Amino acid sequence: MDEVGKQLGVMPTRQAVQLAEERGLDLVEVAPSAKPPVCRLMDYGRFRYEATRREREARKDQKGKVTNALREVRMKTRIGEHDRSAKTRQVKRLLGQGSKVKVSVMFRGREITHPEIGMQVLRLVTEDLVEDALMEKAPSFEGRFLTMILTPAGASQKAAKAKEPVSAEA
Repeated sequence: MDEVGKQLGVMPTRQAVQLAEERGLDLVEVAPSAKPPVCRLMDYGRFRYEATRREREARKDQKGKVTNALREVRMKTRIGEHDRSAKTRQVKRLLGQGSKVKVSVMFRGREITHPEIGMQVLRLVTEDLVEDALMEKAPSFEGRFLTMILTPAGASQKAAKAKEPVSAEA
């Protein structure tokens, strides 16, 4: 094919290379496994430039559309009430963007011997998010972290039926 897309037919390689040089283009092999191999006359530098530009645009468009990503909000066992409510607002904002949120309570040192303190923190967070979130994974330990995963409540009706709502008994 030439630069306009017109079929030039089957021709020897030397003739195709000479034709490309006359027109100031490159001879690019498109389908090497075909019999005979399919080649195309094109400005290869321009083709690569346009391809990278398209990829860059696609990445730029994709950046703002990352949804259903798992985001994490961490707290400690001795978190103050105001700090906890600020973190809860952050969780609410992330849920509003459509992300799943992993809420973690970190235990340091001997705090690990009192998991009920971490459960109380998570319980207070769930009480604040009853209308906004569904619990995908109940609180459980992952090393020194007590974690639960929340999903947005309005994500889909099927998910709402399949998953239990966030309750204060977490």
